[in-house]
Amino acid sequence: MDIWLFFLFLAATFAAGATGAMFPPGKWYERLEKPGWTPPNWMFPVAWTTLYLLMSFAGARVAGEAGAGFAMGFWALQIALNTLWTPVFFGLRRLREAVPIMGALWIAVAGCMVTHWMVDTWAGLAFVPYLAWVTVAGALNISVARRNPDVAPVALQDQP
Repeated sequence: MDIWLFFLFLAATFAAGATGAMFPPGKWYERLEKPGWTPPNWMFPVAWTTLYLLMSFAGARVAGEAGAGFAMGFWALQIALNTLWTPVFFGLRRLREAVPIMGALWIAVAGCMVTHWMVDTWAGLAFVPYLAWVTVAGALNISVARRNPDVAPVALQDQP
């Protein structure tokens, strides 16, 4: 594995993760009704940091390898969807509209797992925790949207 490729993928993941700092959950999220199985707040940054490291590891292991085209395509798709979800859910507060993004992200992560595994077993295994986390996050998104049907989304003109 090329360490410079790892750092390149790591930069991409942390750029995506920057949306969390741009659109923090805040008081609005605290007031939402959530299921009892919602992970504690401290778990989110720990999980995402771990997942970003694993994604970077996987991407660096397969980048440049023969037959990695689909793996890299899925990697790019999952990081784009990962980047999109936070501003939709937390920024615009569009809980229902975030659900199909999460569904597409789940498909992209599953695609990453399979296509990376086809190129490198360790790279494919690195996506297993991400798929598990996105499964929980998707179920949480659906549950929160259902429990809070009257949450008013932020109007675009109200955005800073």
